[in-house]
Amino acid sequence: MKYGFFLSLFFVVLLFSCKNDDDVDLVAVPPLLLADVSPEDDEEIREFLETHFYNYEEFASPPAGFDFRIKIDTIAGENADKTSLWDRDELESATIDVSSFEHGLTVEENDIPHTIYYLSARAGTGPNPTVADSVFVRYEGKLLDGTSFDASLNNPVWFDLARLQDLQQGFRGFAEGIPNFKIGGSVIENGDGTVEVEGYGVGLIIFPSGLGGFSTINGVIPQYSPLMFTIDLFTLNRTDHDGDGIPSIDEDVNRNGYLYDDNTDADDEPINVSFANFQDADDDGDGVSTRNEISDEDGNIILPYPSTGDIEDYLNPDVQRTPDNN
Repeated sequence: MKYGFFLSLFFVVLLFSCKNDDDVDLVAVPPLLLADVSPEDDEEIREFLETHFYNYEEFASPPAGFDFRIKIDTIAGENADKTSLWDRDELESATIDVSSFEHGLTVEENDIPHTIYYLSARAGTGPNPTVADSVFVRYEGKLLDGTSFDASLNNPVWFDLARLQDLQQGFRGFAEGIPNFKIGGSVIENGDGTVEVEGYGVGLIIFPSGLGGFSTINGVIPQYSPLMFTIDLFTLNRTDHDGDGIPSIDEDVNRNGYLYDDNTDADDEPINVSFANFQDADDDGDGVSTRNEISDEDGNIILPYPSTGDIEDYLNPDVQRTPDNN
């Protein structure tokens, strides 16, 4: 299956812009506890999964002209015999811990588990992105009642997953879900400004409000709303956000999959998502840039990265290594 689209020569960082064409009157309530809302959201999501199905028969035996897009409907009436999303073997889940500081909440809560659900309707033929990558996707975001709050169904767009992992953006679940799918195969240029991608991944992501906006009202999205996204995943770009020579995914020092709690030059300071390692060109704060501490005299990156003892020099504030004093 091929899909043609225009691929910009410029990398575009896009954040979701929720549509609010209708005059929706949403009333805010004071922030609740993550530990209270998470299980309530999970119950709501599970009920949705148990009472809805997707067009799995079309994906199993694609009819002529099938567009390989996920369509969800209620199990009722003539659809009473359909297999629910909950009972599909393709449905998987993962647990992601969320802490109150990520939402700017005043009551301290740490590592509250939240369950994200994802379903691969069609496996892509390429590699999986990481949560630090940028991805080129076609998507639609909806509330569980079917209300669409944002979409790009005709023209795929770039998303920087690392930026979206910041919960202040309100869509961390999207960033956490995407790496569970595979991109398509090679990008083929047609010579007219368009390209084609074969075998792109098609999937569904559903996540609780703690991985979304939580207590924030965003357009037509009420507080404490689980969200779902259908996605077509075309291709990816690996990233080095701060240009220090270390891929952003490798700046997840504690290897917990969350980029914003790695700040190795602020051991005694509160976590500040604005200065995480993947955004910091001097990861140990010693006044020598990370790139200098990992480069030779010709500017080439040294692999493995130079280290003194068990600590790599670019993470060790007691070592100021430069290409001319190595």
